[in-house]
Amino acid sequence: MANTNPLLDDIAGLMTGAMGAARAAGEEAKTAAQSRVRALIADMDLAGRDEVEALKALATAALERVEALEARIEKLEAAAKPKKARAEE
Repeated sequence: MANTNPLLDDIAGLMTGAMGAARAAGEEAKTAAQSRVRALIADMDLAGRDEVEALKALATAALERVEALEARIEKLEAAAKPKKARAEE
């Protein structure tokens, strides 16, 4: 049976404990950073996805309305041109 060195066993135990503590500290730092970022984002008063989607729908509807009105104006102007030409004669 192999003899084990108690000093090496102690060092291995310390290293194992240090690795566990480092892992726990890393997780704690990650959690703290995530909560801080969430707090910063909440303080920025950013628009939510539903608000952005609602504004996008409004903008799309407005653009469609503008395009329809532009087409109507072109149609009216085209109809008015022959009348102007006859009136000038």
